Amino acid sequence: MKTSEIKLMGIDEIKSKLLETRNDYMTLRFKVVSGQLTDTSKLKITRRLISRYETILREKQMAADLEGAA
Repeated sequence: MKTSEIKLMGIDEIKSKLLETRNDYMTLRFKVVSGQLTDTSKLKITRRLISRYETILREKQMAADLEGAA
């Protein structure tokens, strides 16, 4: 998912996608350890997606805090 698409989402939607992606990442880690996953590049892609979600979520939360304080 592209950054521009994530920025269009609401805070609650980003939180739910983040939770879902973290669960996917955990599943991928288990598959790597058990030898079921041969394409380990999915781990890197998923980890970066989690970082994208967290960064944009933090930006949105900071913007909401600034609006509330003003």
